[in-house]
Amino acid sequence: QLVESGGGEVQAGGSLRLSCTALDYIYRINAMGWYRQMPGKQRELVAMTSGGGTTNYADSVKGRFTISGDIAKNTVYLQMNSLKPEDTAVYYCNVDFWDPSLSDDWGRGTQVTVTS
Repeated sequence: QLVESGGGEVQAGGSLRLSCTALDYIYRINAMGWYRQMPGKQRELVAMTSGGGTTNYADSVKGRFTISGDIAKNTVYLQMNSLKPEDTAVYYCNVDFWDPSLSDDWGRGTQVTVTS
């Protein structure tokens, strides 16, 4: 089970922090991160971090968002600063497993709304 929190509504220029914890997992996690989906668009990568410390960001959020956490503790955070109205979306926590035969797991999503 993926437990997400931290979404909400904020004015442009503001900040929000998302958190995600993977509970009761028996499979080893390779990476955790966040995707987002805007109305009428496909889900897209926002940021990912691996157990080795590698991070990956979408170009649109570089310099504004920071992903952190402890893969060994199955927890990841996304600090979102300088938010823009175009960041408005449902944000989904994603888990990638070491075992390639396992499909990714997804959270239920948390709404982030940025008003101008």
